[in-house]
Amino acid sequence: MHLTAKEESILNGEQGETKQQLMEILVGIGKVFGADEMVPVRSAQVSGASYKTIGEWGLKWLSSLDAHATVPAVLNPVGMDRIRWEEMGIDPGFAKKQLEVISAYECLGIRLECTCTPYYLNITEYGDHLAWSESSAVSYANSVIGARTNREGGPSALAAAIIGKTPKYGLHLVENRKPAIHIHVEDEPKGADASWYGALGYLAGKISGNRIPLFSGIRPGRDQLKNLGAAMAATGAVALYHVQGITSEARVFSYNTEGLESIVIEADEVESLFIGEQVDAIAIGCPHCSPDELMNLASLLDGCTVTKPVYIFAARDVIKRENEHVRKIERSGARVYADTCMVVSPALERYDRIMVNSGKALSYVPTMCGAGAVIGSTKACIQMACTPDI
Repeated sequence: MHLTAKEESILNGEQGETKQQLMEILVGIGKVFGADEMVPVRSAQVSGASYKTIGEWGLKWLSSLDAHATVPAVLNPVGMDRIRWEEMGIDPGFAKKQLEVISAYECLGIRLECTCTPYYLNITEYGDHLAWSESSAVSYANSVIGARTNREGGPSALAAAIIGKTPKYGLHLVENRKPAIHIHVEDEPKGADASWYGALGYLAGKISGNRIPLFSGIRPGRDQLKNLGAAMAATGAVALYHVQGITSEARVFSYNTEGLESIVIEADEVESLFIGEQVDAIAIGCPHCSPDELMNLASLLDGCTVTKPVYIFAARDVIKRENEHVRKIERSGARVYADTCMVVSPALERYDRIMVNSGKALSYVPTMCGAGAVIGSTKACIQMACTPDI
């Protein structure tokens, strides 16, 4: 693996022990995957931010580091809303440790915008090389924007944020971004919302595994694409997908399906995942809600009072920008939290059955929260949650 003189100096410890340790991580990964060189990254998104997932050893390692990010970098969701954690019912002992994790990242120059949707915060463009680690963010960046990122681990994303580079292998190379399986969707329902695409992704991820799928027969918008990719990354290992006539790399690939394994998914198969069972709580925002999704939720909750706990998650910056809609949502009794989500927070571990509008959450809630999960459309989630004011 070729290193520049500056990269060699970092690896030799000439710029400090922390940078040397982090460069060793990057070089080791590069050698394993056959990278010829390092590539500069425009931004980083760092996972391993919730104390629920990294624990005491992760906190100890972070606290031992002494360096500063050289490219814009944000955190993945942590285990609680940094401001409203008491309202969420978070144990003070957990909160103390979580705040220590956040402080450790802050000392490393990572922006405390804890979100799985960094594309709502920073300008990310076609062809940008990134070092993002959250699976749904990676999928969106590669597929919808046409940026270039592998799914980094937490340490490697942090290393890239501080060094400013990542090994050039995998999805950083155009030749590795070609479709490997064709999925045709029959009878896409008119006006299908993001939850339907999440359910489609739930099925398609299991079919695709780690192969790059090419979809035909669907016409999703951005929020639908977000949910589609997030679910495939959860049930499979899909970090990039293509949709004929929709996604950004239609400019690169001809989308010739000849020679590809071809699978058909019927709309009925997708709709069979939607069951109207009673639940204890509703959780929306996995991935974090977009401005349009918050606006839609405000409209659906207008004039309603929730009768079950309703958790809605979004990036703090998005919440600030959509403050009027957030106020309308919270007048119903629903709560909009920043910094966290239903998957990485212990707050939802108290419930036995949770309704979600996300294929990703449908996959993760049972294992991460120990609860049963039911998927419904956003409208069905709100109908389950509330009754109109009289």
